[in-house]
Amino acid sequence: MILILHPDTDRNSSDYRDLLDYLSNMPGIRFRVHQEQGALQVLTEVYLIGDTAPLRLEDMRDLPCVERVVRVSEEYRILGRHRDDTRPNGFVYNGVRFDQDSLNLFPGLCAVDTAFHVELMLRVLKDKGITCTRMGAYKPRTSPYAFQGHGRDCLNYVFELCGKYDIRVVAMEVTHDKHLDEIHEALQQTGNPTGVMLQIGTRNTQNFELLKLVGRQTDFPVLIKRGFGITLDESLNAAEYLASEGNSHVVFGLRGMKASGGDPHRNMVDFAHVPVVKRLTRMPVCIDPSHSVGTRASSPDGLLDILHAACQGVIAGANMILIDFHPEPSKALVDGPQALLLKELPQFLEEVAIARNAYIQRLEVARRYASS
Repeated sequence: MILILHPDTDRNSSDYRDLLDYLSNMPGIRFRVHQEQGALQVLTEVYLIGDTAPLRLEDMRDLPCVERVVRVSEEYRILGRHRDDTRPNGFVYNGVRFDQDSLNLFPGLCAVDTAFHVELMLRVLKDKGITCTRMGAYKPRTSPYAFQGHGRDCLNYVFELCGKYDIRVVAMEVTHDKHLDEIHEALQQTGNPTGVMLQIGTRNTQNFELLKLVGRQTDFPVLIKRGFGITLDESLNAAEYLASEGNSHVVFGLRGMKASGGDPHRNMVDFAHVPVVKRLTRMPVCIDPSHSVGTRASSPDGLLDILHAACQGVIAGANMILIDFHPEPSKALVDGPQALLLKELPQFLEEVAIARNAYIQRLEVARRYASS
């Protein structure tokens, strides 16, 4: 059960203290308070944990400070969709809106190699009016001998260049608590020129201690990718780990499933699950066509498989695209064979716009038939 308090509830007020005192004395019930600073007001939610089935909604609504009550199901208690749940399905971070209605593009380097390539990439993004990117500083790899990313050594120049080219949010994977400290330190040293979206990679989707650690911080939103060999339910519960620790600013990423049935693509593309995730949860949904497809192959019609997959995800309602570009893919230290060329960025943007318009038209058709 979730108690949604009146906006701007004063946590020092006697009513608020009375509420917490009452909840503290409820047998078999624990609670956790989550507060979110919105653009115009502070929103406070209280999560009741335990056997809440006997609790009457009317009684809980009568408690001091309580505006609304949401009875939740067992699954995805915080991030899930529940009956009579009117909580927002997204958030704003560093001026960028992430929700189930928007579409944000994150073209960039899978792994940072040189400051020169970073600047080339960001300059092109700025020219096209794109304000988000991906820049991998930490790169967990299957082989211990493969390039693992520059780590802390590249953070300062990446953040400085993001500020120079008006990049609002840069997505980068983290695998350890020290990475959060290094990102905080580099942002502070460079004057906080940009924002960071922490990324939980597919290998760490069930690293529960990492999920708890990242969930306890609320400075950065989190993109969590689906585990490549587990069910959708298991991956959604991994996202719930983040929210249960206090950070509900979570985007769920589909990046393909590890299966030989997906050959010759790198993974089995799972973008048909975009509407499923949006139906089950309030999370915005990201697609990663680069790591799903893993090749620059094209069909006889001349369209790249990666662009086909990207448009499939967008027309299904995706809210974010994480996609690899590189100024010189042959010199990329990670995943060069799947990176798109900078000169292909205009085509990518145009194809995505077509798919997005088709999705919006589908919504209009569905609404028209639903009202007739």
